[in-house]
Amino acid sequence: MKGWPGEPQMEYDVLVGNGNAAGAMGKPIENVIFDFGNVLIYWHPEAVLLPRYSQRTIDEFLDNDVSGFYDANDMMDGGESPETAIDWMRSTHGDKWADILRYYVDNFRDSLTGVVPGARVLVNDLKAAGLGVWGLSNWEASLFHVAEEQCDIIRALDGKVVSGFVKMRKPHRDIYEKALEEFGITAEGSVFIDDKAMNIVGANEAGIRGVRFSDPCKLRELLIENGVNIPPVQ
Repeated sequence: MKGWPGEPQMEYDVLVGNGNAAGAMGKPIENVIFDFGNVLIYWHPEAVLLPRYSQRTIDEFLDNDVSGFYDANDMMDGGESPETAIDWMRSTHGDKWADILRYYVDNFRDSLTGVVPGARVLVNDLKAAGLGVWGLSNWEASLFHVAEEQCDIIRALDGKVVSGFVKMRKPHRDIYEKALEEFGITAEGSVFIDDKAMNIVGANEAGIRGVRFSDPCKLRELLIENGVNIPPVQ
C-alpha cells in the first residue's frame, strides 16, 4: 500500500468541523495553521531515489506493506533518530530497504522540490490582513534545517511546532493542543490546513476546523467565503 496507513476518506478543499470542532463552525477565522509538506512546500521522496533506483524499486520502497517506509517515517517524525528507524527497518523488513532508507536520509534535501504555487503569496496576504499565520508539521528533527534553509516561506511564519522536536506527532490531539499553547491562540478562532485527512480528523479532535488541501486557488476562495479579507482570484 502506497502512502500512510489508516488514511480515511475525506473531501478536498472543504471546511471540516466535526465533533469537538463543530462549535467553531461559523466563528471568525483569526489564525491559519499550515502543514508544510505538499501544502507550503513540495515533498516528493521519490525524487531522492530516481538517480540510483529503478521505478519498480521506488514503487516497492514507497509501498508501506513492502518496506515499512511510512512506519519508519512516523517513527522519525515522532522523535526517533534516523539511525533507530533504519535499524528497525533492517530488523523487520530486511537490508535492502534499510539501505535505501539510509540513502534517502543522506540525500533528503533532494525530496524538497520547491514551494507550492500560490503558497507564498497566500501566506503574505494573510499576514497583511492581520491574521496569525503558523506552522504545524510532522518532521524529523535533524532534517528540519534542510526545509528552513531551502524554503524561506517557512521562516516567514509567525511561529511553528515541529513534531520531531516536541516528540509528539499528528494526528494525535496533544500536538495540536501544544501548538495552540505555543502560539497563544484559541482553537475556535483557528483553521488548520493539511493534505492528509487523518490530520484534519486530529485537528477536529482538538476543536480546530480543518481543510484537506489540494488546490491553492480553492483554499483562497474558501477562506474568503468564510470571512477572511484577502484579495480574490480574478
